[in-house]
Amino acid sequence: MELKTIKKTAKELELEITGENETILNPVTEALFKNKDVDFATYMTDHPESPKRRLFIRVKKGKPEDALAKAVKQLQDEIKEFSKTVEQKSKSKK
Repeated sequence: MELKTIKKTAKELELEITGENETILNPVTEALFKNKDVDFATYMTDHPESPKRRLFIRVKKGKPEDALAKAVKQLQDEIKEFSKTVEQKSKSKK
């Protein structure tokens, strides 16, 4: 995965992400929307077969890069919890 900053202001951040698709960007965008400080978040592509996507974030307050870091951390925690639950269920079936 490659990240390139396209635009960065006090309230907006636009990143070009190469090598990732909606599988990653959709959950990130959903996590961003759960943050009350995020005004708008979306990802886009010029063409479905293009390896490049753009992630755009606009915040009401705070820094957009902090909102992104918080969203990624939230997703990491959810995945750890899911993994733990699956492991527990797997052990209880034996």
